[in-house]
This record gives sequence, C-alpha cells and structure tokens, in this order.
Amino acid sequence: MTLRLEINQIWKSYPGQEVFHGCSFSFEANGIYALIGPNGCGKSTLLRICALLEKPDQGEVAFYSGDQKETIDLNLKRRISLVLPKVGTFNTTVFKNVAYGLQLRGRSREEIKSKVDRALQFVSLSHKKKQNALTLSSGETQRLGLARALVIEPEILFLDEPTASVDQKNTEIIENILRDIKKDRRSTIIMSTHDQDQTKRLADHVLKINQGELQLLP
Repeated sequence: MTLRLEINQIWKSYPGQEVFHGCSFSFEANGIYALIGPNGCGKSTLLRICALLEKPDQGEVAFYSGDQKETIDLNLKRRISLVLPKVGTFNTTVFKNVAYGLQLRGRSREEIKSKVDRALQFVSLSHKKKQNALTLSSGETQRLGLARALVIEPEILFLDEPTASVDQKNTEIIENILRDIKKDRRSTIIMSTHDQDQTKRLADHVLKINQGELQLLP
C-alpha cells in the first residue's frame, strides 16, 4: 500500500528568520504536488523536513500506509527519496552510480543489473551506462539523479527544483519522465519549482508557501 504523508503543526526557524509556524498539510498518495513561492521562502527546507533529513523545531512528520501509522526507521526511510538540484556523482560509471543504493540494500547481482538497466532506460541514459558519471552534462546528471532515486522504487519522491539548471531539451525529457511516473502510479511526487508554466504542465495540486504557511491553490 502506497505511503501517504502528513505534516502537523511544523515550526522551523533559523537565526533571525522564522521559516514555518504551525504548518500542516496531508499529501494523499499518487499524483504530483508542486511547491511554489519566492526564493528563500522555505521550499527546500520543507522538502528536507518531509524527507526526514532535517528535523522541525516543533511538530510532526508522519507517514501512513492506509490507516496504519508507520514507525520512522531505516526501513521507512528506504521507501522515500529526495533528489537535490545539484546531484552528487561518484567517480565511476553511470551504471555503478545508479546501482549504489541497491548494493547498500544487499540486492543480488542479477536484480541490480535488471533494475539499473530498467531505470537507465526510463531516463534515456542506457547508452551512457559505461561512461564515467563525471563526464555527463548537467541535464544528463540530473537524469542520473532521477535514475538513482527511481531504482529503489520509492513510494514518495521529493524533487528540489528538478529542472532549474538544465537546458530546454533536458527539461522536456525530465518532465516526460515525471508524467510517466504519474501515469504508472510509481510514486507520489512532491516537487519544488520556480517555473509557473511547469506547474501548469505537471501538477495535480499546487501549494504556495506564504509567510510560513502552506496554501492550497485552486
């Protein structure tokens, strides 16, 4: 059963800046949620909090399978994934970069090969699998980050500005990948974006961060 996410009364501050005060929302399973708002409003912070990489000062991040509340542990963290604007790569092949998460999970060589090949095909990087990942273009690197996230089959995929630093061709490729994920109901996608047109093209639900609160736009 696909995970759903709830945030309840989230408060977060940094020195001299209050980012969220009493922020709550329920993200239902499947579909694409877009987070919008000006630079510095807290989009990236909210994604890190939801992806369990940063703790709120107060409040709760909760995951549910149906009505069952999940314990936040390593097994749960392996069911979600965050792709950052700048994807870190290892100085090895594209294939091995994508395989890394599966190797950590102790998967068999046959399973790793099958899943990595499928993930690379999904993001149109099969022809690059033997190439050193450090030689990829910025757009290809962003697609590599998507493949690395998708290969573990996350139930919730968090994307922080997935097309901010790529050209138009790679933007179109990445948007088509996200449409395919939605079509196949592979994951719930929660993404931040500064691109209003992209929001219209992709999102089922649009959330604006305004003065520390989340507003669901009509």
